[in-house]
Amino acid sequence: MTKEKMLQPFSFHVLKSDGAARRGELVTRHGKVQTPAFMPVGTQGTVKGLTPEDVRGTGAEIVLGNTYHLMLRPGAERIAALGGLHTFMNWTLPILTDSGGFQVMSLSDLRKVDERAVTFRSHIDGAMVELTPERAIEIQTLLGADIAMQLDECLKLPAARAEIARAMQLSLRWAERSKRAFDATAHNGYALFGIVQGGDDLSLRAESARELTAMHFHGYAIGGLAVGEPQDVMLKIVTETTPMLPAEHPRYLMGVGTPHDLIEAVARGIDMFDCVLPTRNGRHGMAFTRYGAINLANARHANDSRPLDPESQHPAARTYSRAYLHHLTKANEMLGAVLLSTINLAYYETLMAGMREAIAARRFAEFCHLATAQWERGDLPAL
Repeated sequence: MTKEKMLQPFSFHVLKSDGAARRGELVTRHGKVQTPAFMPVGTQGTVKGLTPEDVRGTGAEIVLGNTYHLMLRPGAERIAALGGLHTFMNWTLPILTDSGGFQVMSLSDLRKVDERAVTFRSHIDGAMVELTPERAIEIQTLLGADIAMQLDECLKLPAARAEIARAMQLSLRWAERSKRAFDATAHNGYALFGIVQGGDDLSLRAESARELTAMHFHGYAIGGLAVGEPQDVMLKIVTETTPMLPAEHPRYLMGVGTPHDLIEAVARGIDMFDCVLPTRNGRHGMAFTRYGAINLANARHANDSRPLDPESQHPAARTYSRAYLHHLTKANEMLGAVLLSTINLAYYETLMAGMREAIAARRFAEFCHLATAQWERGDLPAL
């Protein structure tokens, strides 16, 4: 029996539930992922400033890479020739790759969208680069992503309904093309997710979810949120859209979010998340803790010998003083960004683990109440 035939196909199982919240398990070519799961963002083949060992040490079981950025530099074909993205970045666990749809929004001044493709002017050297749904799948296949995403068009909100409808319909047609391309090249153990679009319009979200479900993807993402709309609008869309997605498949809320966002979305049946917030904020002196966010740039921390959290499971959070982290932040020292990025990811992963345990014990509501109460109480009491 060949190695390829021995590999398990991609699968997802809901192990426990508590209300709409689900405790599950993804099985991929590169291992299992416990859900709800938070994926650190490694856009260019690296979670900024952290080694793969650092990332794994936070509890992460899967990371995210980006098709657009890796397509430009160093190139998908080069990565494939060097053994694929797992080998290239020395990450042995699962990888999900974003298709480049977010860059359709974030790089709107550098791109043109038509029926066939999105054409970018490279932000690196100005060269014109075309990304079709088929090419997006080809790149993700070359990278060796365990989970690939369809190419879609993501809009910033607020936007006119006609424009939201146009982008949603285009994303559906690109979903069909992405699925055909994936099915023509798919190997055992890999998966493709469709992306529900429709902005803040519930009827368009319903249409998108219905059409995507009929295409039979391995999983379904809710995209186009956390792009300018208020949190209550985002949560309303998640509340209404999630039940439209097949219960036997994983549900992924893209680009979200704060710790509170994660808890609220898990309560609504979401299984997977990614966001730059823990690492981006860490690079700017912000620490996430079970007592809320702490701005280490604030002068009040200059003489504070306390750790961020003496009971944290992560050594850096209970070893380094706030005064030292304040010093590193004010001095713009690289170590400050590295330590706070690691601390923040560890907090996020601990939060996800806590939610998994609470769902399994059917005490998710109690967990949410206690977590919220700690955030509202604020900082640690004085030692």
